[in-house]
Amino acid sequence: MGAHARPTTAKPSRAAALLSWFDGHRRDLPWRAPSGATPVPYRVWLSEIMLQQTTVATVAPRWGTFLARFPDVGTLAAAPWEQVASAWAGLGYYARARNLHAAAQIIAAEGFPADEAGWRRLPGVGAYTAAAIAAIAHGQPSVPVDGNVERVMARLHAIGAPLPAARRALAEAAATLLAERDARARPGDAVQALFDLGATICTPRRPACVLCPLAEGCEARAAGIQASLPAKPPRKARPALSGAVFWIEDASSSVWLRRRPPHGLLGGMLELPGTDWLPDMTIAEALGFAPVAAPWRMLGEVAHVFTHFSLRLSVLGARVAALAPPPGTGFLLAREEVPAAGLPSVMAKAAKLALAAGDLSRPR
Repeated sequence: MGAHARPTTAKPSRAAALLSWFDGHRRDLPWRAPSGATPVPYRVWLSEIMLQQTTVATVAPRWGTFLARFPDVGTLAAAPWEQVASAWAGLGYYARARNLHAAAQIIAAEGFPADEAGWRRLPGVGAYTAAAIAAIAHGQPSVPVDGNVERVMARLHAIGAPLPAARRALAEAAATLLAERDARARPGDAVQALFDLGATICTPRRPACVLCPLAEGCEARAAGIQASLPAKPPRKARPALSGAVFWIEDASSSVWLRRRPPHGLLGGMLELPGTDWLPDMTIAEALGFAPVAAPWRMLGEVAHVFTHFSLRLSVLGARVAALAPPPGTGFLLAREEVPAAGLPSVMAKAAKLALAAGDLSRPR
């Protein structure tokens, strides 16, 4: 080396840069173990199930309430389904709650899985969820790839193929990053760092590239195409369905509710009695589904968007002198208890509309 030569300093690996950023900017999430603390598998599993197809903003305020009601897997396993359904109401995708309850009963009997393969065998735990739990709860070098990770990888490597065709290439890119020595030394932190980077810096719109720890090697940023990635195929039109629900109460202010069948959409959840959901259902057609003969009043409409279709429900209300015990899974509940009964979101909207209508025995 010449007299004036300077020693070169090796650049930190991408994983090292990512982890250094994470140590200073990690999100403070209620289910996340503090830095340096050992994660609790029950909490990691519960959070990952809650976060499936649901945003952090939706889950965060519900997390503490659910955990207080079911503080450990034994309590959750032993709880009646009705209690679990009530606590889950409003989080959507209700099959997750059924799978969560079933998996809790398996874990209570057999113990928590120790690896990714073990988690895959539980109801409701797919490839992504098993990999996330294995990395975060057990410190295993797994590769969970969610929307945040896909976005970071698509931009980092300028992968222009549209989703879902690009998913294999995006997963391979994530695996390469997580295989770096620094990432393998801290698998759980490396995975959560990618989640946080996508959620707070490499966002879908207006990514904050100037703050990104991976900006220097980002191919999409160098080409000025970061905001257009990952590419998505044209969105298909969402079918529109309609129907009606019936708010019927008696002179004692008891309201007719029922529980939906255990399987299918909103399986096992509470609802107001109502019609099937069909394209372009008219009020005249809806009245053919009315549970009793009554002077029905149109109270308004509510709208709700599911994953594969949108729904418009007419809310019809009536007050009668007395109600016989409803058949099947139906039951009567005091009017003032309905808001806290654990109705799923679309039914809670309908109930709120009916409650705001006031005394249905008075003429309009």
